Amino acid sequence: MTEPAPTTPAMAPTDEQWAALGEARFISLATFRKTGARVPTTVWVAREGDALIVTTPADSGKVKRLRNSGRVQLSTSSRMGRVAGDAFVVEAHCEIAGPDGQHPSAVAALKAKYGFEYRFVLAIERRLERRKLAKGEPLADRIILRITRPTAAD
Repeated sequence: MTEPAPTTPAMAPTDEQWAALGEARFISLATFRKTGARVPTTVWVAREGDALIVTTPADSGKVKRLRNSGRVQLSTSSRMGRVAGDAFVVEAHCEIAGPDGQHPSAVAALKAKYGFEYRFVLAIERRLERRKLAKGEPLADRIILRITRPTAAD
C-alpha cells in the first residue's frame, strides 16, 4: 500500500525515540519506490546493540525497494499498521544484513522479544513454503534487516 508522506516531518531520531522504537511491539517501516512513493509495512522489531533488527521474507517488496535505497522512515504502530496522528516519524538507514541463518544473535533477539508468537508465525510460514516446494516453486528464505540511525553521509 502506498501512502502519502506523514504530516509530521521525519527527522533524525532522539535517544528517547530510538529507545521507544526498539521497545515497541510493532513499528511502521516505510521504504521508498524509485518514484519516491512511500510504502509503509508493519513489522516486528528488536534491538541488537544500537541497531534495530527486522526479519522479512527475502522475496518481499520491501527488500526489493531497499536494494534501490536504504532510506527508511520509522514510527511506532499498532499490529494492524495504524500510526497515531501525533506519532513521531524518524529517518533511518536500513541494510539487508543477509539470511537469518547467518545472524543467530538477531534471530535470538526476535525470539526473546516475541516468544511463542514468533515461533508460531514462522511455523505457519514454513508450512506454506512447503506447499510451494510441492508445486515446484522456489522457497523464500527469511532475511535480517539492520536499521541504524542516519549518519552525516546519509
